[in-house]
Amino acid sequence: MSSEPAPRHFRAIFLSDIHLGTRGCQADMLLDFLKYHDAETIYLVGDIVDGWRLRRMWYWPQAHNDVVQKLMRKGRKGARIVYTPGNHDEFLRDFLGTHFGGIEVIEETVHETADGRRYLVIHGDRFDVVVRHARWLAFLGDWAYVSALNLNTGLNVLRRRLGLTYWSLSAWAKLKVKNAVNFIGKFEETLAGEAERQGVDGVICGHIHHAADHFEFGTHYINTGDWVESCTAVAEHHDGTFEIIRWAEAARHVQAAESRATGRAQAAA
Repeated sequence: MSSEPAPRHFRAIFLSDIHLGTRGCQADMLLDFLKYHDAETIYLVGDIVDGWRLRRMWYWPQAHNDVVQKLMRKGRKGARIVYTPGNHDEFLRDFLGTHFGGIEVIEETVHETADGRRYLVIHGDRFDVVVRHARWLAFLGDWAYVSALNLNTGLNVLRRRLGLTYWSLSAWAKLKVKNAVNFIGKFEETLAGEAERQGVDGVICGHIHHAADHFEFGTHYINTGDWVESCTAVAEHHDGTFEIIRWAEAARHVQAAESRATGRAQAAA
């Protein structure tokens, strides 16, 4: 009898803001997620590799390489993999229309669900006025953000030693600061408006590291979240419905199931 839960299979999985090449990247948690989740199509919705950080300081541990290899292996097994670059991996926009190891690189695309709805899939950075018009401020903000993540990493090392689960200080602070909350709302409204302008049923994006699924602005807005703060992904079920998977929470249940199954196997031996 297997001691591991069976993988979940979806019609599509959407991942963004992994930020490979940074110390804040939760590569180990993402590897666990990819172990238990498969899909016919995997969308990489930007900021998968953090070119901003890598240009300043090379950081590429084995776990980050393992993520790339795991994704490419899923492609070799038949999954279609589509990569829409973001601002941190904007260097890939010089290669739009090409394939890397079976991964399609495209600026934006439209995903059609099992029930016939159409969703614009786009990272979203070109609708961020700071990124578009004040890049120096964006780089300054990135420095401050990385500093907060470094503090967050130390905090979670302590939490693990105490037997506690992953918790994001930066994500918590983001939702407590009025300006950040206002920015999130404006970003969501702008992206929902772009979906309406393009005549589609909704938008699936990333960029702001805040997972969401709502109709607050008249169009279906879905944000995949990230693998730095929240460890979230979006999945489309085979009936066309969507789910935000919060892996930092779900992993606890998977680990508990593994422990129970291992205990049963040992007792039966």
